[in-house]
Amino acid sequence: MKYIAFIAITVIMNACCATKSDKKESGDLSEKYASTITAEELKTHLYIYAGDEMEGRMTGTKGQKMASEYLRNFYQDHKIPSPIEELNYYQPVPASYFKRVKDPKDSENVVAFIEGSEFPDEVIILSAHLDHVGVDDEGNVFNGADDDGSGTVAMLEMAEAFKQAAEDGNGPKRSILFLHVTGEELGLYGSAYYSENPIFPLANTVVNLNTDMIGRIDPNKADNPNYVYLIGSDKLSQELHDVSEAVAAKYSSDIELDYTFNDENDPNRFYYRSDHYNFAKNNIPVIFYFNGVHADYHKITDTPDKIEYDLLEKRTRLIFHTAWEIANREGRITADKL
Repeated sequence: MKYIAFIAITVIMNACCATKSDKKESGDLSEKYASTITAEELKTHLYIYAGDEMEGRMTGTKGQKMASEYLRNFYQDHKIPSPIEELNYYQPVPASYFKRVKDPKDSENVVAFIEGSEFPDEVIILSAHLDHVGVDDEGNVFNGADDDGSGTVAMLEMAEAFKQAAEDGNGPKRSILFLHVTGEELGLYGSAYYSENPIFPLANTVVNLNTDMIGRIDPNKADNPNYVYLIGSDKLSQELHDVSEAVAAKYSSDIELDYTFNDENDPNRFYYRSDHYNFAKNNIPVIFYFNGVHADYHKITDTPDKIEYDLLEKRTRLIFHTAWEIANREGRITADKL
Protein backbone atom coordinates (compact mmCIF):
# COMPACT_ATOMS: atom_id res chain seq x y z
CA MET A 1 0.00 0.00 0.00
CA LYS A 2 2.84 2.37 0.85
CA TYR A 3 4.47 1.58 -2.50
CA ILE A 4 1.21 2.25 -4.37
CA ALA A 5 0.74 5.51 -2.48
CA PHE A 6 4.30 6.54 -3.33
CA ILE A 7 3.70 5.83 -7.03
CA ALA A 8 0.45 7.84 -6.96
CA ILE A 9 2.13 10.82 -5.31
CA THR A 10 4.99 10.65 -7.80
CA VAL A 11 2.56 10.64 -10.73
CA ILE A 12 0.69 13.64 -9.35
CA MET A 13 3.90 15.54 -8.70
CA ASN A 14 5.16 14.81 -12.19
CA ALA A 15 1.87 15.95 -13.68
CA CYS A 16 1.99 19.19 -11.69
CA CYS A 17 5.58 19.80 -12.67
CA ALA A 18 4.76 19.10 -16.30
CA THR A 19 1.86 21.56 -16.17
CA LYS A 20 4.10 24.25 -14.67
CA SER A 21 6.76 23.46 -17.25
CA ASP A 22 4.24 23.70 -20.08
CA LYS A 23 3.01 27.06 -18.81
CA LYS A 24 6.55 28.34 -18.44
CA GLU A 25 7.43 27.13 -21.93
CA SER A 26 4.33 28.77 -23.41
CA GLY A 27 5.25 32.03 -21.69
CA ASP A 28 8.79 31.81 -22.95
CA LEU A 29 7.50 31.18 -26.47
CA SER A 30 5.22 34.19 -26.28
CA GLU A 31 8.23 36.34 -25.40
CA LYS A 32 10.31 34.74 -28.13
CA TYR A 33 7.89 35.50 -30.94
CA ALA A 34 6.78 38.88 -29.60
CA SER A 35 10.42 39.95 -29.84
CA THR A 36 10.20 39.60 -33.64
CA ILE A 37 7.82 42.59 -33.65
CA THR A 38 10.12 45.58 -34.04
CA ALA A 39 9.83 49.33 -34.39
CA GLU A 40 12.05 49.19 -37.47
CA GLU A 41 9.78 46.79 -39.38
CA LEU A 42 6.64 48.64 -38.32
CA LYS A 43 8.19 51.86 -39.61
CA THR A 44 9.24 50.31 -42.92
CA HIS A 45 5.70 49.05 -43.55
CA LEU A 46 4.00 52.26 -42.48
CA TYR A 47 6.07 54.61 -44.63
CA ILE A 48 4.86 52.59 -47.61
CA TYR A 49 1.30 51.89 -46.47
CA ALA A 50 0.63 55.49 -45.44
CA GLY A 51 2.68 57.02 -48.23
CA ASP A 52 1.32 59.49 -50.77
CA GLU A 53 1.23 56.74 -53.41
CA MET A 54 -1.76 55.17 -51.62
CA GLU A 55 -3.73 58.40 -52.17
CA GLY A 56 -5.40 58.27 -48.77
CA ARG A 57 -6.94 54.81 -49.26
CA MET A 58 -10.51 56.03 -49.75
CA THR A 59 -12.82 53.02 -50.09
CA GLY A 60 -13.13 51.78 -53.65
CA THR A 61 -10.47 54.08 -55.13
CA LYS A 62 -7.22 53.18 -56.85
CA GLY A 63 -5.28 54.02 -53.69
CA GLN A 64 -7.40 51.70 -51.57
CA LYS A 65 -6.91 48.93 -54.14
CA MET A 66 -3.16 49.50 -53.93
CA ALA A 67 -3.36 49.19 -50.15
CA SER A 68 -5.26 45.91 -50.45
CA GLU A 69 -2.65 44.63 -52.87
CA TYR A 70 0.11 45.54 -50.43
CA LEU A 71 -1.58 43.47 -47.72
CA ARG A 72 -2.28 40.56 -50.07
CA ASN A 73 1.31 40.54 -51.29
CA PHE A 74 2.60 40.53 -47.72
CA TYR A 75 0.59 37.43 -46.86
CA GLN A 76 1.56 35.70 -50.07
CA ASP A 77 5.25 36.50 -49.59
CA HIS A 78 5.16 35.17 -46.03
CA LYS A 79 3.21 32.07 -47.07
CA ILE A 80 0.34 32.85 -44.73
CA PRO A 81 -2.64 31.26 -46.46
CA SER A 82 -6.08 32.62 -47.28
CA PRO A 83 -9.12 31.07 -45.59
CA ILE A 84 -11.13 31.49 -48.80
CA GLU A 85 -9.12 29.67 -51.45
CA GLU A 86 -5.50 29.50 -52.51
CA LEU A 87 -4.09 32.92 -53.43
CA ASN A 88 -7.48 34.61 -53.03
CA TYR A 89 -7.22 36.93 -50.04
CA TYR A 90 -10.17 39.18 -50.89
CA GLN A 91 -13.68 39.01 -49.48
CA PRO A 92 -15.56 41.19 -52.00
CA VAL A 93 -17.86 43.89 -50.64
CA PRO A 94 -20.11 45.06 -53.50
CA ALA A 95 -20.84 48.72 -54.15
CA SER A 96 -24.53 48.04 -53.47
CA TYR A 97 -23.69 47.25 -49.85
CA PHE A 98 -22.48 50.80 -49.15
CA LYS A 99 -25.89 52.23 -48.43
CA ARG A 100 -26.22 56.00 -48.02
CA VAL A 101 -22.80 56.50 -49.65
CA LYS A 102 -22.63 58.85 -52.62
CA ASP A 103 -21.15 57.14 -55.69
CA PRO A 104 -20.21 53.87 -53.95
CA LYS A 105 -17.65 51.52 -55.50
CA ASP A 106 -16.83 47.87 -55.08
CA SER A 107 -14.28 47.13 -52.38
CA GLU A 108 -12.95 44.20 -50.39
CA ASN A 109 -11.87 42.99 -47.00
CA VAL A 110 -8.44 41.35 -46.97
CA VAL A 111 -8.13 38.12 -44.98
CA ALA A 112 -5.40 35.66 -44.01
CA PHE A 113 -5.48 32.66 -41.73
CA ILE A 114 -3.36 30.45 -39.49
CA GLU A 115 -5.16 27.25 -38.53
CA GLY A 116 -5.10 26.13 -34.92
CA SER A 117 -3.30 22.92 -34.04
CA GLU A 118 -5.76 21.65 -31.41
CA PHE A 119 -8.98 23.67 -31.69
CA PRO A 120 -9.04 24.69 -35.37
CA ASP A 121 -12.77 25.48 -35.34
CA GLU A 122 -12.33 28.09 -32.61
CA VAL A 123 -11.32 31.36 -34.27
CA ILE A 124 -9.72 34.50 -32.87
CA ILE A 125 -10.17 37.53 -35.12
CA LEU A 126 -7.53 40.23 -35.17
CA SER A 127 -8.86 43.26 -37.05
CA ALA A 128 -7.88 46.69 -38.29
CA HIS A 129 -9.38 48.88 -41.01
CA LEU A 130 -7.42 49.29 -44.22
CA ASP A 131 -9.16 52.42 -45.56
CA HIS A 132 -8.83 56.14 -44.83
CA VAL A 133 -10.43 59.32 -46.17
CA GLY A 134 -8.62 59.93 -49.46
CA VAL A 135 -7.55 63.35 -50.78
CA ASP A 136 -9.00 66.85 -50.51
CA ASP A 137 -10.14 69.11 -53.37
CA GLU A 138 -6.61 70.49 -53.74
CA GLY A 139 -5.12 67.02 -54.07
CA ASN A 140 -3.60 66.90 -50.59
CA VAL A 141 -3.32 63.32 -49.33
CA PHE A 142 -4.81 62.23 -46.01
CA ASN A 143 -2.14 59.63 -45.26
CA GLY A 144 -3.87 58.13 -42.24
CA ALA A 145 -0.61 56.95 -40.68
CA ASP A 146 -2.20 56.56 -37.26
CA ASP A 147 -5.77 56.08 -38.52
CA ASP A 148 -5.44 53.23 -39.19
CA GLY A 149 -2.07 52.64 -40.74
CA SER A 150 -0.74 51.94 -37.25
CA GLY A 151 -3.24 49.17 -36.59
CA THR A 152 -2.76 47.74 -40.06
CA VAL A 153 1.02 47.37 -39.81
CA ALA A 154 0.65 46.02 -36.27
CA MET A 155 -1.48 43.25 -37.77
CA LEU A 156 1.20 42.41 -40.30
CA GLU A 157 3.86 42.12 -37.63
CA MET A 158 1.63 39.94 -35.45
CA ALA A 159 0.83 37.71 -38.41
CA GLU A 160 4.52 37.29 -39.15
CA ALA A 161 5.18 36.37 -35.51
CA PHE A 162 2.40 33.77 -35.43
CA LYS A 163 3.59 32.36 -38.76
CA GLN A 164 7.13 31.98 -37.45
CA ALA A 165 5.77 30.17 -34.41
CA ALA A 166 3.81 27.81 -36.65
CA GLU A 167 6.87 27.11 -38.80
CA ASP A 168 8.81 26.26 -35.64
CA GLY A 169 6.13 23.79 -34.58
CA ASN A 170 4.70 26.16 -31.98
CA GLY A 171 1.61 27.33 -33.83
CA PRO A 172 -1.46 28.55 -31.94
CA LYS A 173 -3.87 25.95 -30.60
CA ARG A 174 -6.81 28.01 -31.81
CA SER A 175 -7.07 29.51 -35.28
CA ILE A 176 -6.21 33.14 -36.01
CA LEU A 177 -8.02 35.16 -38.69
CA PHE A 178 -6.30 38.36 -39.76
CA LEU A 179 -9.13 40.59 -40.96
CA HIS A 180 -8.37 43.91 -42.67
CA VAL A 181 -11.73 45.57 -43.16
CA THR A 182 -12.69 48.20 -45.70
CA GLY A 183 -15.20 51.03 -45.43
CA GLU A 184 -14.68 51.82 -41.74
CA GLU A 185 -14.53 55.55 -42.36
CA LEU A 186 -17.80 55.39 -44.29
CA GLY A 187 -19.64 53.67 -41.45
CA LEU A 188 -18.04 50.38 -40.33
CA TYR A 189 -19.17 48.73 -43.57
CA GLY A 190 -16.44 46.14 -44.00
CA SER A 191 -16.80 44.66 -40.53
CA ALA A 192 -20.59 44.76 -40.84
CA TYR A 193 -20.31 42.85 -44.12
CA TYR A 194 -18.08 40.22 -42.54
CA SER A 195 -20.43 39.82 -39.56
CA GLU A 196 -23.33 39.25 -41.97
CA ASN A 197 -21.30 37.04 -44.32
CA PRO A 198 -18.77 35.38 -42.01
CA ILE A 199 -16.08 33.15 -43.44
CA PHE A 200 -16.24 31.20 -40.18
CA PRO A 201 -19.45 30.85 -38.13
CA LEU A 202 -19.84 33.62 -35.59
CA ALA A 203 -20.66 30.94 -33.01
CA ASN A 204 -17.10 29.67 -33.45
CA THR A 205 -15.55 33.14 -33.11
CA VAL A 206 -13.92 33.33 -29.69
CA VAL A 207 -12.97 37.02 -29.50
CA ASN A 208 -12.24 40.03 -31.67
CA LEU A 209 -9.16 42.09 -30.83
CA ASN A 210 -9.53 45.29 -32.84
CA THR A 211 -6.71 47.77 -33.34
CA ASP A 212 -7.57 51.28 -34.52
CA MET A 213 -4.97 54.03 -33.92
CA ILE A 214 -2.13 52.88 -31.65
CA GLY A 215 0.81 54.93 -32.94
CA ARG A 216 0.40 58.32 -31.27
CA ILE A 217 0.04 59.93 -27.85
CA ASP A 218 -3.13 61.61 -26.61
CA PRO A 219 -2.13 65.15 -25.48
CA ASN A 220 -3.91 64.41 -22.20
CA LYS A 221 -1.44 61.55 -21.61
CA ALA A 222 1.75 63.45 -22.43
CA ASP A 223 2.99 63.00 -18.86
CA ASN A 224 2.63 59.20 -19.15
CA PRO A 225 3.02 58.12 -22.77
CA ASN A 226 3.38 54.42 -21.89
CA TYR A 227 -0.33 53.70 -22.01
CA VAL A 228 -3.03 52.35 -24.26
CA TYR A 229 -6.78 52.85 -23.99
CA LEU A 230 -8.76 49.62 -23.75
CA ILE A 231 -12.44 49.70 -24.61
CA GLY A 232 -14.96 46.90 -24.31
CA SER A 233 -12.87 44.25 -22.58
CA ASP A 234 -15.39 43.78 -19.76
CA LYS A 235 -18.60 44.56 -21.65
CA LEU A 236 -19.40 40.95 -22.54
CA SER A 237 -16.76 38.86 -20.80
CA GLN A 238 -15.24 39.34 -17.37
CA GLU A 239 -12.98 36.40 -18.24
CA LEU A 240 -11.55 38.26 -21.23
CA HIS A 241 -10.95 41.35 -19.13
CA ASP A 242 -9.17 39.32 -16.45
CA VAL A 243 -6.99 37.54 -19.01
CA SER A 244 -6.12 40.87 -20.63
CA GLU A 245 -5.11 42.35 -17.27
CA ALA A 246 -3.01 39.31 -16.34
CA VAL A 247 -1.20 39.28 -19.68
CA ALA A 248 -0.39 42.97 -19.43
CA ALA A 249 0.93 42.56 -15.87
CA LYS A 250 3.16 39.69 -16.95
CA TYR A 251 4.54 40.94 -20.26
CA SER A 252 3.85 44.67 -20.52
CA SER A 253 3.92 45.99 -16.97
CA ASP A 254 5.34 49.31 -18.16
CA ILE A 255 2.18 50.01 -20.17
CA GLU A 256 -0.79 51.50 -18.33
CA LEU A 257 -4.14 50.04 -19.36
CA ASP A 258 -6.39 53.10 -19.33
CA TYR A 259 -10.17 52.52 -19.28
CA THR A 260 -11.24 56.16 -19.51
CA PHE A 261 -13.21 55.64 -22.72
CA ASN A 262 -14.72 52.36 -21.51
CA ASP A 263 -17.09 54.33 -19.27
CA GLU A 264 -20.72 53.89 -20.31
CA ASN A 265 -21.21 57.62 -19.83
CA ASP A 266 -18.24 58.67 -21.96
CA PRO A 267 -19.61 61.27 -24.43
CA ASN A 268 -17.23 60.14 -27.20
CA ARG A 269 -18.97 56.74 -27.40
CA PHE A 270 -15.85 55.15 -28.91
CA TYR A 271 -17.20 51.70 -28.07
CA TYR A 272 -19.69 52.14 -30.91
CA ARG A 273 -17.31 53.79 -33.38
CA SER A 274 -14.87 51.13 -34.58
CA ASP A 275 -15.10 47.71 -36.17
CA HIS A 276 -15.16 45.64 -33.00
CA TYR A 277 -18.73 46.84 -32.42
CA ASN A 278 -20.10 44.69 -35.25
CA PHE A 279 -18.75 41.66 -33.40
CA ALA A 280 -19.92 42.85 -29.98
CA LYS A 281 -23.44 43.22 -31.43
CA ASN A 282 -23.26 39.49 -32.07
CA ASN A 283 -22.25 38.71 -28.48
CA ILE A 284 -18.59 38.10 -29.33
CA PRO A 285 -16.21 39.40 -26.63
CA VAL A 286 -14.04 42.26 -27.88
CA ILE A 287 -11.17 44.52 -26.97
CA PHE A 288 -10.61 47.79 -28.82
CA TYR A 289 -7.01 49.09 -28.56
CA PHE A 290 -6.76 52.84 -29.08
CA ASN A 291 -4.38 55.74 -28.39
CA GLY A 292 -7.06 58.45 -28.37
CA VAL A 293 -7.47 61.38 -30.75
CA HIS A 294 -4.91 64.08 -31.40
CA ALA A 295 -4.55 67.31 -33.38
CA ASP A 296 -3.79 65.42 -36.62
CA TYR A 297 -6.85 63.15 -36.47
CA HIS A 298 -8.48 63.13 -39.95
CA LYS A 299 -6.12 65.82 -41.17
CA ILE A 300 -3.45 65.78 -43.88
CA THR A 301 -0.89 66.03 -41.05
CA ASP A 302 -1.50 62.43 -39.89
CA THR A 303 1.78 61.34 -41.44
CA PRO A 304 4.29 58.51 -40.74
CA ASP A 305 6.92 60.85 -39.29
CA LYS A 306 4.56 61.65 -36.37
CA ILE A 307 4.30 58.02 -35.22
CA GLU A 308 5.97 56.96 -31.96
CA TYR A 309 7.48 53.74 -33.29
CA ASP A 310 8.93 52.45 -30.02
CA LEU A 311 5.53 52.88 -28.41
CA LEU A 312 3.84 51.28 -31.40
CA GLU A 313 6.13 48.28 -30.92
CA LYS A 314 5.22 48.01 -27.21
CA ARG A 315 1.50 48.22 -27.87
CA THR A 316 1.66 45.70 -30.73
CA ARG A 317 3.56 43.25 -28.54
CA LEU A 318 0.90 43.63 -25.83
CA ILE A 319 -1.84 42.75 -28.30
CA PHE A 320 0.21 39.82 -29.59
CA HIS A 321 0.75 38.47 -26.06
CA THR A 322 -2.99 38.75 -25.41
CA ALA A 323 -3.85 36.93 -28.63
CA TRP A 324 -1.23 34.28 -27.85
CA GLU A 325 -2.72 33.62 -24.42
CA ILE A 326 -6.28 33.41 -25.72
CA ALA A 327 -5.18 31.13 -28.55
CA ASN A 328 -3.21 28.75 -26.34
CA ARG A 329 -5.00 28.67 -22.99
CA GLU A 330 -6.78 25.51 -21.93
CA GLY A 331 -10.34 26.84 -22.02
CA ARG A 332 -12.14 29.00 -24.55
CA ILE A 333 -13.00 32.57 -23.57
CA THR A 334 -16.75 32.93 -23.23
CA ALA A 335 -19.27 35.77 -23.15
CA ASP A 336 -20.10 35.40 -19.47
CA LYS A 337 -21.97 38.69 -18.92
CA LEU A 338 -24.96 38.18 -21.22
